[in-house]
Amino acid sequence: MSNEKLDLLRTELDEVNLKLLEVINERARLVQEIGKVKSTSGVNRFDPVRERSMLDHIAAHNKGPFETSTLQHLFKQIFKASLELQEEDNSKALLVSRKKHPDNTVVDLKGVMMGDGAQRLVMGPCAVESYEQVLTVAKALKERGIRLLRGGAFKPRTSPYDFQGLGVEGLEILKRVADELDMVVISEIVNPADIEKAIDYVDVIQIGARNMQNFELLKAAGNVNKPVLLKRGLSATISEFIHAAEYVVASGNNDLMLCERGIRTYETATRNTLDISAVPILKQETHLPVLVDVTHSTGRRDLLLPTAKAALAIGADAVMAEVHPDPAVALSDSAQQMDIPQFNKFVDELLASGLYKG
Repeated sequence: MSNEKLDLLRTELDEVNLKLLEVINERARLVQEIGKVKSTSGVNRFDPVRERSMLDHIAAHNKGPFETSTLQHLFKQIFKASLELQEEDNSKALLVSRKKHPDNTVVDLKGVMMGDGAQRLVMGPCAVESYEQVLTVAKALKERGIRLLRGGAFKPRTSPYDFQGLGVEGLEILKRVADELDMVVISEIVNPADIEKAIDYVDVIQIGARNMQNFELLKAAGNVNKPVLLKRGLSATISEFIHAAEYVVASGNNDLMLCERGIRTYETATRNTLDISAVPILKQETHLPVLVDVTHSTGRRDLLLPTAKAALAIGADAVMAEVHPDPAVALSDSAQQMDIPQFNKFVDELLASGLYKG
């Protein structure tokens, strides 16, 4: 008789489990609906006041045999899972999310494909200083089969007394060199009002780390038919970086590339700390090409080669680094730029490693 009773109780327990399953999933569906309403209303998903109210409500209605503390612990786990469910739904909705767009985005840069599986180098001076300076570097790049030329015409600097760039004159120099040597120009724009003017000179609009959350600039770049390179902010989380990218794509521009350039930590041995793990995370979470700037992440010439190898080995679509004809007299970031012989050695060693195919 005892065995029959045990079987009956177990059957009853199975039925209760199924009822709990149904109720928990019904709660999850309600949570998803609440998440959608919060998203459209701009309300934070996590509401600690509401969570405390629900826990108190549970405590007031607990009739045992579970201790209230035990039940509150169980419900807090359900609350946590519900919050994660809302976040998962949000990531599915993002246009930059791989859940929304499973295939890799390939950006066409005047015939150079970014994100097609081949790995590239993006090189050039930190700041445009003269036509001769840019031409010298561009010729060296072209000799090594590199067409992606970076150069700063507008330079947002920490100190207002540092060199701020040549502005439009710098853009004119970049375009002149690019036209002569069939190069692809990548240059930073810092003001939304300059976007329309810049598209006549540059092939890729770069939005720098200090402007990653300049939302008006992001929207302005998203409103033009020109590829965009977005750099991660100095203290930005990966989630913040992805949402900044969403501003560009949501504004209508799908030709977007991401660039990990190091984040600010307590470490002082390097200019920033290269978050190399961000590369596979960004490639898993988004469908966008991912670059690594080894110059700004390290700030040290002696670390450019090993960090470039690491970036290529972990799957970066391109490595960005700076080259100057005479770094000692550079108007900005002289300690981190390679000269021409160092650049050639850098490329030679990457080729010898087998990580870079050229």
